Amino acid sequence: MLKNIFTWWNGATIGIRFTLGRRGVFIGKDELGNSYYEAKDTKDSYDGRKRRYVVYNGYAEASKVSPDWHGWLHHTFEEPPTVEPLKRQSWERDHIPNLTGTVHAWRPQGSIARSGERQKATGDYEAWRPE
Repeated sequence: MLKNIFTWWNGATIGIRFTLGRRGVFIGKDELGNSYYEAKDTKDSYDGRKRRYVVYNGYAEASKVSPDWHGWLHHTFEEPPTVEPLKRQSWERDHIPNLTGTVHAWRPQGSIARSGERQKATGDYEAWRPE
């Protein structure tokens, strides 16, 4: 409960939930559990368009928004992906968020975080020595 009151990086705060409940319309959810909203009117808009919001499921990380929802959030697409899904090409891969800084991040062989042994330096490496 306290986390929802004081932290913005773990989903929406109580204030945002109140504002979205009062002034927003739920549009849909994506495969990662993020919720998307649109303002009921253009009252707080700076360009005459309704504002659009995302409430992240868990840690707030912009790369958790898939390309179709990103296009909708930035008014590239008028209709949300729940109404008009983005056409997928056969060569496209599934969207994955940026995992840097998480336990699922890639760690190369010999990385301290991977607790491995680094390969011995070969003849093409000469250590720096102060003169």
